[in-house]
Amino acid sequence: MFEAKFQTFSDAAAPSLGTARLKLLRAELERRGLDGFIVPRADAHQNEYVPPCDERLAWLTGFTGSAGVAVVLRDKAAIVVDGRYTLQAADQVDTASFEVVPLAETTPERWLEKNLPAGARFGYDPWLITVDGERKLRQSVAAAGGTLAAVEGNPVDTVWTDRPATPLAPVMLREAALAGEAAADKIARVQAALAEQKLDALVISDPHSVAWIFNIRGGDVAFTPLPLSWALVPKEGRPTLFVDGRKLSNTVRDALAQVAEIAEPVLLERALEMIAGSGATLRLDQATAPALFAARIEAAGGKVSSGPSPVALMQAAKNAAELAGMRTAHLRDGAALARFLAWFDAEAPKGTLTEIDAVAALETFRRETGALKDVSFPTISGAGPNGAIVHYRVTEATNRAIHPGELFLIDSGAQYEDGTTDVTRTIAVGVPTPEMRDRFTRVLKGHMAIARAVFPLGTSGAQLDPFARQFLWAAGLDFEHGTGHGVGAYLSVHEGPARISKLGTVPLARGMVLSNEPGYYKTGAYGIRLENLEIVVDGPAVESAEKTLLAFETLTLAPFDRRVIETALLTADEIAWLDAYHARVLASVGPLVDETTRIWLHAATAPLGR
Repeated sequence: MFEAKFQTFSDAAAPSLGTARLKLLRAELERRGLDGFIVPRADAHQNEYVPPCDERLAWLTGFTGSAGVAVVLRDKAAIVVDGRYTLQAADQVDTASFEVVPLAETTPERWLEKNLPAGARFGYDPWLITVDGERKLRQSVAAAGGTLAAVEGNPVDTVWTDRPATPLAPVMLREAALAGEAAADKIARVQAALAEQKLDALVISDPHSVAWIFNIRGGDVAFTPLPLSWALVPKEGRPTLFVDGRKLSNTVRDALAQVAEIAEPVLLERALEMIAGSGATLRLDQATAPALFAARIEAAGGKVSSGPSPVALMQAAKNAAELAGMRTAHLRDGAALARFLAWFDAEAPKGTLTEIDAVAALETFRRETGALKDVSFPTISGAGPNGAIVHYRVTEATNRAIHPGELFLIDSGAQYEDGTTDVTRTIAVGVPTPEMRDRFTRVLKGHMAIARAVFPLGTSGAQLDPFARQFLWAAGLDFEHGTGHGVGAYLSVHEGPARISKLGTVPLARGMVLSNEPGYYKTGAYGIRLENLEIVVDGPAVESAEKTLLAFETLTLAPFDRRVIETALLTADEIAWLDAYHARVLASVGPLVDETTRIWLHAATAPLGR
């Protein structure tokens, strides 16, 4: 009945194959006169999800996680991964050839500084390293007594003989009713920002921002509707969109030509040199721009201003049309979620349901809406102890049955043309323990504290983050991830620059959409996470208020599992909020589902007193 697209690791290179590939790379490095090379898990745009042709780290090492860096020297090599992937890397990588190094212990730069021989010539691909990354790399190599060399043509690509082709998914125009603002008006806003900041031009290296400013979408990477492309926006005159012409139909090309020049990506370097030749100052996005761009600009006589792209904040604050689309998408998604939750409640107690079964079922319910374009990230489906692994990805090897007496955590999202969703629910299978109920309720109280927050304009995510943790802290507990991230409008499910976390310094603004997802994880036992998406909206009118107030509107429409709520821990205001939320879920979603689901939904959203 069900099938799904989920991230597997079955295509990872076997350890022996990884060793053979390492030998090929070392031979190529020797041919080029290099004593070492760095292989990040990155494409030229620093995308979260990269096309198969840019999965160099996975090809070389067998490691298929979303974050990691390999450092290869003549006689040793290491792969540095963060804590999410330490066990996965040890399982996938030939540890006789690669030392698996947790990021908490050392960074790639520190490992390199300690292990690079004096006098060594160390190479890097300037397309895959940012300006800041290049600076750190240069410092480490210099400290070790070596020299850093930018390579032309990645040596991994030379030995990767069956490397996949560059993606050429068609570029699609975004409907005006969904975009809510014409590309010409967005360009004018960006140019006004450049003038205000005394910048001569902006290089847009983030394809999400290219997609936003030109009102286009694509399909070059998984989970996010991106057209891989670049843009150069001068403070005056027409911008240039650098995109492979094979992706453009005549209709799309004609529409884009109304607002921009269109050029092939191979012409971008020359364009940077031409504008830099007049002594111009160009803004490079510090998070995504390749170091190569800075080198070309400075060599041509221009000046580099490395900093945040002004597009990011504009893109993060959704307009009325985008928010309307997001609301519609979440209503549709809520109906699919209700069908899944009702189905799960009927099937899970039998003890035969697996984590992959749940992934497949949820995606099928979403697909049956007739509007699903893709999932917005690989679904996290964790039963019992697997739920305690924050970024767990179920595979055929790790798939386990969901047993009565366990908690089941499912974190998933969808891409619809009118919006992007991301939701997490933790569900009891059978009777939860008192400890589970206590921890669940503390997480829920933190979730509600964010959802109910009223805060002055200018408040950052770091200032709100403790709201979500306070009830866990009171019991000596916490969670080790941020409380929330930004979400795009039919773009990335993880969008900057705002976030609710200890590191969230960007002030929240009207129209931003952020996740609200506190959690608790007991290693080897269970995990709890409760996630809704929230829109930043105008706060309530307060008599004699001296500051403009903001608040949140909850987008997600899905019940919380009442069986795991310890009502005695809730205040009257919290109960009132939860009952009102559940009433809204029933009123909104109930008319959209079948009778069986509607009966389940009535029970799942009943007031807590019943």
